[in-house]
Amino acid sequence: MYSMTGFGRGEHATSSLIARVELSSINRKQAEVLVQMPRAYSELEADLRKLALEKISRGRLTMNIQLECSAESSSKLQIDTEKVLSLQSEIQRLNAIADSGLNLELTAADIIRFPDVIMMSDRSVDIEAAREAILPALQAGLDSLMKMRGDEGLHLKEDILKRLSILEAEATFMESHAPSVVTKHRDHLHKRLCETGLDIDLSDERLLKEIGIFAEKCDIAEEITRLGSHFLKFREYLDLSEPAGRSLDFLCQELNREFNTIGSKANDAVLAQHVVNAKTELEKIREQIQNVE
Repeated sequence: MYSMTGFGRGEHATSSLIARVELSSINRKQAEVLVQMPRAYSELEADLRKLALEKISRGRLTMNIQLECSAESSSKLQIDTEKVLSLQSEIQRLNAIADSGLNLELTAADIIRFPDVIMMSDRSVDIEAAREAILPALQAGLDSLMKMRGDEGLHLKEDILKRLSILEAEATFMESHAPSVVTKHRDHLHKRLCETGLDIDLSDERLLKEIGIFAEKCDIAEEITRLGSHFLKFREYLDLSEPAGRSLDFLCQELNREFNTIGSKANDAVLAQHVVNAKTELEKIREQIQNVE
């Protein structure tokens, strides 16, 4: 079982490029991949997304890719002459305005600070060279990410199993306590009838009929059976190697429905309190499931 949150990093160098990849993933109902990389290599995004989606099925993955020319490459510094001349022309125009009182000068520091004026010439680097550097770095980053997601998934599984055991214990108690609810109702009803002066025996047909109707209304046998089935399925999904987050979330809804039904049938303070306890633990499980792929 994997968590949807994690971080990974990978790096790979070729004769012309060094690629560094950082990956971070957070919760999302669907799979989403956001690629951040130099615009010149944007045509590689489709292949990078495809590789990432082979690893993840849920969650938002942010992929930050940085490329650096290696020492062996023939990169060199270049200045955008047209931008520098255009800036110089604008400065001269401002100085020439009558009564402006301006005497501006273009310095080397101004040129350095001007956006996109100084660039690295990477004529020897093409898309295929970038692909050769990026893909191994991305694969290493994905392996690192999935290891972290797997480790986090194990912690989530341990916590969920502990809380699932609490739910099973609560359901067992409800099953064992349910018959006493009918007995208490019978005794209470008989006591009230006696207090009114009616001498009715416990075997009286009318009393037995009333108790039978009550017993049918508060019978939770079906709900307990379905809870047992859901618990078994829940454990089965937790042991799957493929993503099961959606299935587990659905089972949480079904478990909540059964506990709600038991609560509405309870007619007993003790049973109602255990239903509240079970729903509290179930909500904690559901919060954890939101992190499961």
